Amino acid sequence: MMEANKTLVIEFVLTGLTDLPGLQVPLFLVFLVIYLTTMAGNLGLILLIWKDPRLHTPMYSFLGSLAFADACSSSSVTPKMLANTLDKNQTMSLFECMAQNYFFGSSATTECFLLVVMAYDRYAAICRPLLYPVMMSNRLCTWLISASYTIGFLHPMIHVGLLFRLSFCRSNIIHHFYCEILPLFTISCTDPSINALVLFIFASFIQAFTFITIMVSYTFVLFAILRKKSEKSRSKAFSTCSAHLLSVSLFYGTLFFMYVRPGSGPDQYQDKMYSLFYTIIIPLLNPFIYSLRNKEVLGAFRKLIKK
Repeated sequence: MMEANKTLVIEFVLTGLTDLPGLQVPLFLVFLVIYLTTMAGNLGLILLIWKDPRLHTPMYSFLGSLAFADACSSSSVTPKMLANTLDKNQTMSLFECMAQNYFFGSSATTECFLLVVMAYDRYAAICRPLLYPVMMSNRLCTWLISASYTIGFLHPMIHVGLLFRLSFCRSNIIHHFYCEILPLFTISCTDPSINALVLFIFASFIQAFTFITIMVSYTFVLFAILRKKSEKSRSKAFSTCSAHLLSVSLFYGTLFFMYVRPGSGPDQYQDKMYSLFYTIIIPLLNPFIYSLRNKEVLGAFRKLIKK
């Protein structure tokens, strides 16, 4: 009888980044600037690649695809977070929660596989330069990008689909700034063990597989760079690869911590900070990481400005 009298939750309350009213407006302004900069950086990079024929190469096609994934990732979280920062109720419907889970999961999964594709591109360019036009044909590049987005489209369907087996009746308060999947497990009145296990298995497999593939590719790349006799060639190769490795380190470092670490009573504040980093800060940093030391991109930017 008690089970029958329980009220099922159809709306959640997000506690956000802070419960101090005096900080809400400053936080709103800070994250509004971050979001606008993120969109300008990523969409601007896509525009540069599209407008400049010199950037119509596999490397920049992958970079443009990564920029689009970053823009989608930030847009799946930040606008709702900004709206809730100024909203006293800070509510989100069950449907909005599922949608946010799906779109962020899709963007993050796509990014994992695009980073692998970019590592393979560097391997082909540096380790197999004579075979590069064959190894990275236009047809293969299109297929690799399409495959990355297809996997990104399909993977979160599993986890969002499994969320529908959960019912929420204990509480509707999510101690987070967006509808992250792990806090949902803690407020479910249905046993979320299956959900947690499936999430751990898929997160472990995807992250471990893609990360190991990237590291293997860059091991070959490193040895190939060290064998180069020209100092200029080594410097250019290191410059290109260092940007990608920095992006990989930031992205995988936070994802491994959030989803593959052994659970021993997670700290809510730490979880928020790590989530903030990979949902908002990494999409902000990526276009600058890839562009600031890239002569081709900077040249395309100057050319566009002069027009």
